[in-house]
Amino acid sequence: MEPRSGDTNLRAPIASAMANTYTQILYHIVFSTKERATVLRETRREEFFRYVWGVHQGLNCHLHRINAMDDHVHILMSLHSSLSLADYMRELKANTSRWISQEGIFPGFNGWQDGYGAFTISIREKDAVIRYIKDQQVHHQHTDFLGELRRMLDEAKIKYDDRYIA
Repeated sequence: MEPRSGDTNLRAPIASAMANTYTQILYHIVFSTKERATVLRETRREEFFRYVWGVHQGLNCHLHRINAMDDHVHILMSLHSSLSLADYMRELKANTSRWISQEGIFPGFNGWQDGYGAFTISIREKDAVIRYIKDQQVHHQHTDFLGELRRMLDEAKIKYDDRYIA
């Protein structure tokens, strides 16, 4: 039956729902050791990086790049659409803290700081951020972690209270 002009019961055809969820959200995440203890020694970092990669696999997230200095970690990752950033960070910190303590790879490690920095980046910025994370040792010849974090927050136009940064 053809709809007639003026028919009040006309409805648009129902479009079928998308079968999948598609996202492209890249996070550059930075977090530090508790009290910024300088315990993430370079000699054991590769083991730590492999473990972090496994945590990402278990969370159905993609680890694009990881690097660390003695007191902090940088990660570039894609978050699975079913996982919140807060849940991801809780799982990542809890699993890595437990593993580091069990394996004893970083003597003096006493956990992670409560907070973190998370910055979304565009796909066009991905390669530059990968290079930035890869070259951490070079960057930190000129600036410390707090200077780096302040710069990142300023560039992202994130307001912060310096009492909670220092």
